[in-house]
Amino acid sequence: MKYINQMKLEFLSIPANVAFARVTVAAFASQLDFTLSDLEEIKVAVSEAVGNSIIHGYRNLPDRLIRIQAALTTDSLELRIEDDGRGIKDIKKALEPAFSTDSERLGLGFVFMQSFMDSFQVDSTPGHGTKVIMSKRAGSGTAPFNPEQ
Repeated sequence: MKYINQMKLEFLSIPANVAFARVTVAAFASQLDFTLSDLEEIKVAVSEAVGNSIIHGYRNLPDRLIRIQAALTTDSLELRIEDDGRGIKDIKKALEPAFSTDSERLGLGFVFMQSFMDSFQVDSTPGHGTKVIMSKRAGSGTAPFNPEQ
């Protein structure tokens, strides 16, 4: 797969960085022909993944790192959001709507990510962290960013 652009982010597991991550990824994705609605969905998916890393992966410890890798093809955004937190023991159970390890939470983060993105995968090892891999295809319309022009 040939990428036309790529980026990597690494930031601390503090709540203020949820907004930073969502806006940064949306700005990066805007190089393709995503609608405003698509960009909002991307922002929600990123917010949920980063929020999960902070709340569930790191249990709100503010000095841990979250990493995002994003890549653009001619018609899609590919994302990888990962942490080195406590991991998920039962991914199948965690993907069920309304499941949460925190009784104060609704447990809809993975549901939103799945519904807003075209592909969605969770890889996790207890004690070693979680990786969320997602992608979204851009609609048709104006030509995508071309660095050769």
